[in-house]
Amino acid sequence: MAKIKITQIKSVIDRSERQKKTIEALGLKKINHSVEVEATPAIIGMVRKVNHLVAVETV
Repeated sequence: MAKIKITQIKSVIDRSERQKKTIEALGLKKINHSVEVEATPAIIGMVRKVNHLVAVETV
């Protein structure tokens, strides 16, 4: 599988609890924090749900 780098670019303040939990499940903690993860279908689905809060690039 390919790896992707996910960076949180916006705050989760005033977001739904579901979006906050999704950001947390991706391993992101604060703005400009990045994680590298495998591009599994589950991860891609989570990224799509919070795509307005994160930036994604392939590694």
